[in-house]
Amino acid sequence: MEKLPLSIALISFNEEDRIGDVLDAVHDIASEIVVVDSGSTDKTVDIARKYGAKVFLEKWKGYKDQKNSALEKCSQDWILFLDCDEVVSQDLKKSIIDAVQNPSADGYFINRKTVYLGKVLKYAFQPDWKLRLVKRSSNPRWEGGNVHEYLVIDGKTSKINGDLLHYSYRDIYDHFMKVVNYSKLSAEDMYKRGKKFSLLKLILNPWASFFKEYFLKKGFFDGIRGLIIAVSTLFYTFLKYIYLWEKYNKFGK
Repeated sequence: MEKLPLSIALISFNEEDRIGDVLDAVHDIASEIVVVDSGSTDKTVDIARKYGAKVFLEKWKGYKDQKNSALEKCSQDWILFLDCDEVVSQDLKKSIIDAVQNPSADGYFINRKTVYLGKVLKYAFQPDWKLRLVKRSSNPRWEGGNVHEYLVIDGKTSKINGDLLHYSYRDIYDHFMKVVNYSKLSAEDMYKRGKKFSLLKLILNPWASFFKEYFLKKGFFDGIRGLIIAVSTLFYTFLKYIYLWEKYNKFGK
């Protein structure tokens, strides 16, 4: 297969058990793979280089700045940004090829589907459209905070078919440890933006998050996995406001 004028951009840290699957799914269509690694102590860098990746070793600057650093190093006309826990499905791969060869927009949103405890979730975390395939000429950049960063461009966007399989949690322990970490980062972002702690939000918002994920998004159709996901959103939201309360009690303005 002739390679596309496409760069694959990733950031990594100790992803030896996953980065191979990510690159294996797309290396045959990409003319360039750019990996910005923040000091992996495992075989992540070696695996990336086996796929022909250009690896740059940089100190951790936060999600947004690290991802922008990867984007800046891409030289092809199109850029596909992936996380090290995201695998392009065969249907999505075909859509990417078509979008690059016959573009109708400057950027494309892709729907992620979480693979949780060995099963693809059909309802929980759905839909989850992310802008990931973009023209380099559209001035792509990551914006947002420490944990809720998002990709934006100057130009027209559209959607493409096919799923981006998201292996975001290795197991339940990894899942809830990430919930603890991300809720803290989210609280730090809220604190920096001057958001005030609200007891009412602490009481109501966690249950609203559970209701949305389990009932409105029909997470209950995903069985016990859907229930775990809904509880984790409740836990995340509760912790976020508790961490915000802690910030104001320790470092109040």
